[in-house]
Amino acid sequence: QVQLVESGGGVVLPGGSLRLSCAASERTFSSYAMGWFRQAPGKEREFVSVITRGSGRTYYTDSVKGRFTISRDNAKNTVYLQMNSLQPEDTAAYYCAATQYYGLAQRPTQYDYWGQGTQVTVSS
Repeated sequence: QVQLVESGGGVVLPGGSLRLSCAASERTFSSYAMGWFRQAPGKEREFVSVITRGSGRTYYTDSVKGRFTISRDNAKNTVYLQMNSLQPEDTAAYYCAATQYYGLAQRPTQYDYWGQGTQVTVSS
């Protein structure tokens, strides 16, 4: 059982930045691909970004390309999401998730473990 704990959410002005962290309990963290998803009120959970196991390939949904950066530190069992140029439409609860899928997993059903979420609010 992998436990995931997100942190780093908060309230930020449009154009601002936040860095989300997700700490995993699993010693074999490096064997998991890690994803970030978000869910706004009344909307379905949507894919944001993924970083694969092994090579650490990354992939982003179009709306965050060039603004968000996903990274991982396997020594710290942590994955990060650096979010720059935040806009009101980025407001959502952000969740990290883990999977042993080898590819660029983008569907929530491809993930086995989820964190509790951290709220990001972008507002003036």
